[in-house]
Amino acid sequence: MSNGILIFADPTDYVFNGWVGKDKDSIGHLTYEKYEPKPWTEDDVDIKVKFCGICGSDLHTLRSGWFPTTYPVVVGHEIVGTAIKVGANVKHVKIGDIVGVGAQSGSCLKCETCSKHKEQYCEAVTGTYNSKYADGSQSYGGYADYSRVPGHFVIKIPDGLPPDLAAPMLCGGITVYSPLKQNNIGPGKKVGIVGIGGLGHFGILFAKALGADVTAISRNRKKEADARQMGASDFIASDEPDALKKHKRTFDLLVVTVSSADMPVREYLSMLKLSEGKMVLVGAPEDKLNFYVWPLIMNNVSLGGSNIGSPKEISEMLELAAKVGVKSWIQKVPMKDVNRALIDMQDGHARYRYVLYNEVSRL
Repeated sequence: MSNGILIFADPTDYVFNGWVGKDKDSIGHLTYEKYEPKPWTEDDVDIKVKFCGICGSDLHTLRSGWFPTTYPVVVGHEIVGTAIKVGANVKHVKIGDIVGVGAQSGSCLKCETCSKHKEQYCEAVTGTYNSKYADGSQSYGGYADYSRVPGHFVIKIPDGLPPDLAAPMLCGGITVYSPLKQNNIGPGKKVGIVGIGGLGHFGILFAKALGADVTAISRNRKKEADARQMGASDFIASDEPDALKKHKRTFDLLVVTVSSADMPVREYLSMLKLSEGKMVLVGAPEDKLNFYVWPLIMNNVSLGGSNIGSPKEISEMLELAAKVGVKSWIQKVPMKDVNRALIDMQDGHARYRYVLYNEVSRL
């Protein structure tokens, strides 16, 4: 800072260093080293990373849980920082802006799906990490000092929304916000959020922010007080005898955030309102999910899934959060302690999202 003017380093005067996973045993064993980002184009934005949330997807990827990971990998797709280099073709971001990037960093931008602001469903989707850009280069995430991302997927963080609270919304938040909006959730709607973790706590917060009547559903009552503080008006402990049966044909929408194949799908489906209820899966188990179809048939309800959200939806969500004061429940951890945080996350200690932060500014 000089005479009130923020001075940025020369755009060539920084190195892309990150916390790198080398194999499926990387959780707790990431190493800090240099990596090569995608080749620069005038469509890109370079971000000095200040915050990066830890997402369950990071764990799945580091251990090759969903599918084989391309190592070496730098995970992290809840990135917030300062734009320090902006390509000439990027018009909505300028140097010095506080910006964020979620779980997607590329799509074709030409197909009908992209034109309808559903880029997350494009057949040419590129993930923010462990994926390939159209030029064949590898994508790398935000457990790092800097991140390079195509500008279309870089979102300005609105004034009034603290950047550390915004970071986990970029994947965790939008993953539940998108199905809520797509199913027209608002006043007069009754929503159940299954699983009160990193995703589920956002489900409660955003369903409440949209005006719905929210019920939190968890195995036991350990998180009941938290869920009610987040905005849930009711709480169901699914392990209690007949707890789910007592709520048959109750909900307009169930959003299932858990990533376990061992869940009572049949009972959940029976909790949907006759002929209009819908259950949406946003958690992705590593194992197959098996269930009987009879509740679908006999109640005339539907089962679906939802994948993150578009840049347009993310911007809308962030504006809502800033307007009504949605606050992520986070625990901040220095980036240098990422290995400990990953182990704690794997062991279920997050309440309800870990956010890594870089302690020393190099700019």
